[in-house]
Amino acid sequence: METVGFIGLGTMGGPMCARLSGAGHAVKAFDLRPDALDAAVGAGATATGSAADAAAGVDVLLTSLPAPSHVEAVMCDAGALAALPPGSTWVDLTTSRPELIRRLAGEAPEGVEVVDSPVTGAVDGARNGTLTLFAGGEPAAVERVRPVLERLGRVIGCGELGTGCVAKLVTNQLWFVGAAALAEGLAVGVRNGVELGDLWEAIKASVGDSFVARHDAPSIFAGHYDPSFSLELCVKDLALVAELETNVGADLPMTAAARGAFERAAERYGMDGPELSVARRIEDDADLSLRLDGDWVPHWEA
Repeated sequence: METVGFIGLGTMGGPMCARLSGAGHAVKAFDLRPDALDAAVGAGATATGSAADAAAGVDVLLTSLPAPSHVEAVMCDAGALAALPPGSTWVDLTTSRPELIRRLAGEAPEGVEVVDSPVTGAVDGARNGTLTLFAGGEPAAVERVRPVLERLGRVIGCGELGTGCVAKLVTNQLWFVGAAALAEGLAVGVRNGVELGDLWEAIKASVGDSFVARHDAPSIFAGHYDPSFSLELCVKDLALVAELETNVGADLPMTAAARGAFERAAERYGMDGPELSVARRIEDDADLSLRLDGDWVPHWEA
């Protein structure tokens, strides 16, 4: 069993670290927040005092951080990259910038391989080991870390280093477009006389069906708007998508509209607001409610 270093024990990183410990890996964990580190130790990991300590002597180092700036701070400023031993592999699980992972790979010590493998599947996927991981890197490097990554979910090879980041950003691009569109569709239907539960059933049984409609709608109905993913992360990811758009050479109005919708929600509810505040903004502006009681019965079965 490989010795694993894990840096970044947040909403996604904490459950992933726990799964690796539970699978029998010796995990050296680090996070700036003592409570997150304590939780990792409770799940079987060993606490380290710094990012460099977490990287020293491991076979595989995993990083799960909020943004590219945090990746650079941990790997360069905090010394984790330089601490990696020859023969080890660094896997960045962060939704990040392709250029950054490529640059840092060029700065890695001799004999250290690098893979970018951002994840999708939300917190429940991290807890249950049902994530999807988008892996970019040399085929041999990806295969070397595949057994570790498969403890977390399904691994999809995407090509050369950096393409994992691209694939993840495209999936988030489509997610955010879908979430904004779902909120608008629900508002149009409800305001024009369709009961919310009946409308949701119609969406799921039609060409309007999607993962977003099934996974995200209940968070809107409950009124908590999914606090596990913040508007700050949405705006960050959409800004990274905007960087990739420059290579396309065509207008992308759907993505631009989604970016505007999330930026407006962040301005109103704050960057710490939950992702689906894009729906809350419509509810507030239109003075309508998208709450659905858990005891709701379809209209045709009542």
